[in-house]
Amino acid sequence: MSFQHHTTTLTGDAPGHSTTLHWFTAGPADGVKKVHLQAALHADEQPGTMVLHHLLPMLKEADQAGLLNARFAVFPSVNPLALGTRVLRRHIGRYDLSTGINFNRRWPDLYPLVADRIAGKLSDDAGANVAIIRAAVGDWLAQQTHSGAAQTLRHLVMTSAHDADIVLDLHCDDDSLMHIFTSPELMPGLQDLAGHMGVAATLTAEDSGGGSFDEVLPSLFRKAGRANPGFPIPAAAETATLEYRGQADVEDALGVGDARALFNVFVGRGLIRGEPVPPPAAPEPTPFEATEVLRAPGPGLLAYRVKLGDRVRRGDVVADLISMDGPEAFFERLPILAGTDGFILSRASARLAERGSAVAKIVGTEILPARAGGYLLED
Repeated sequence: MSFQHHTTTLTGDAPGHSTTLHWFTAGPADGVKKVHLQAALHADEQPGTMVLHHLLPMLKEADQAGLLNARFAVFPSVNPLALGTRVLRRHIGRYDLSTGINFNRRWPDLYPLVADRIAGKLSDDAGANVAIIRAAVGDWLAQQTHSGAAQTLRHLVMTSAHDADIVLDLHCDDDSLMHIFTSPELMPGLQDLAGHMGVAATLTAEDSGGGSFDEVLPSLFRKAGRANPGFPIPAAAETATLEYRGQADVEDALGVGDARALFNVFVGRGLIRGEPVPPPAAPEPTPFEATEVLRAPGPGLLAYRVKLGDRVRRGDVVADLISMDGPEAFFERLPILAGTDGFILSRASARLAERGSAVAKIVGTEILPARAGGYLLED
C-alpha cells in the first residue's frame, strides 16, 4: 500500500446537500498492525486537525522510504457534516442540530450485537479469538443500513476502526491542559503515549455514561472476555481520546511538536522503523471518578481565582460568581468552592455562566461519592 488520499461523498438529508469526507491510508497492505487516527469528531475542536495536518507529511515520507510496518488510516477532519453548522456567526460542531445528539455520544454497544456470531467459535488461541470477534463486527457492520448522513458517517468510521490495534480520537477541551481519556485495562500500556504527549493527567473509566467513541472497542473485548471466561480474549484495541489543550490552541508550533510526539510513539512501538526516543515520565493514571466537574450554583459572571495547573484543596475558592440579578445585583460575589484536593485541569472560557454549567475540572486522587457509578461527562 502506498500513501493514498481518499474521498467519500456523504449524501445529505436535504435536497441538493452533500459533503465530502477526506481520509488517507499509508503503510504495507500486509502490515500486521493497524492504526486508526481521527480528529474533530466534534467539528469545532480543531487542535487535533492541526496535529494530523503535520503528521500526514511525516507518514507520507516514511511510507515512501519503506519505513512503515503498520497500516495507517487517518481522518484529519472526521466530521465534515458539522463543519458548516454555524448559527449567528458561532460554530456549533459538537451536536447534530437536527437531533440534538452529541456526535461523541451513543456509539454502539457492540458485544450484544455480535455475541451470537462468535458463540461456539472461540478457542485457546488468543489471536484467533480476536480475529473472530473482529470478523463478527465486520459482518454486522456490512449488514447495516443507514437512516441519514450522520449514521452513514458513523458507519464509515466504525468500519475503519473496528479492526484496528490502536485507535486514537483527537479532541480538545475548552481551556485546558493536555490530557487523555482511556479505559483502565489499557494502562499502563498507554503510558508511553502519555509521556510523549506530555499530558497533565490520564483519566480512566470503563463506562463514562455517554457511549463515547473511545469506549466502543475496549467495551467489546472486555464484555466478550467476561461472557466467555474459559477463553483468552485480550484487550486488543488500544483506544483513547486525546485532549489537545483548549479550543484556541491551534498553532503550528504546537501541532508540529504534537505530531512528532505521536510519530515517536509509533517508532517506539515498532510500527515505524527508526531510532526510538524514550518517552518522558508521565503522571500515573487516575480514575475519572476522582475528577470533580465543578458547576455554577446559579447564573452570573465568573471571576477566576485560579489558573490552569494550580493546586487547590477542598474548600478553596476556585472562582467568584458575580450576581447579575436580584437585590445585590453587580455587588454580590458568591464564592465557588473546590470539593476535592487536586489541580485545575480545565476552565470554562465563557465567563457568563448559567446555573449548572461547568466551571472547572479538578483532578484529584480520591473517588468522589457523587461520581461513583454516575454520568461522568460534562454534557
